[in-house]
Amino acid sequence: MLNNNIRVERAIKRVSQQDVADAIGVTRQTIFSIENNKYVPSTELALRLSAYFGKTVNELFRIVDSKE
Repeated sequence: MLNNNIRVERAIKRVSQQDVADAIGVTRQTIFSIENNKYVPSTELALRLSAYFGKTVNELFRIVDSKE
């Protein structure tokens, strides 16, 4: 399972899902799905999010062991 900090980073930057989506070229629904762990982004999308937030991919996403 993959967890992420996208919602937290959006709150820090005070931007909406739509703002992020527009900036990286996806739909608001894509951002919603990523935030809610319904969609695992491609490498390209993870890198775009990383660049947008100024964080490494590892700072935005982490693999969670199913035993946790």
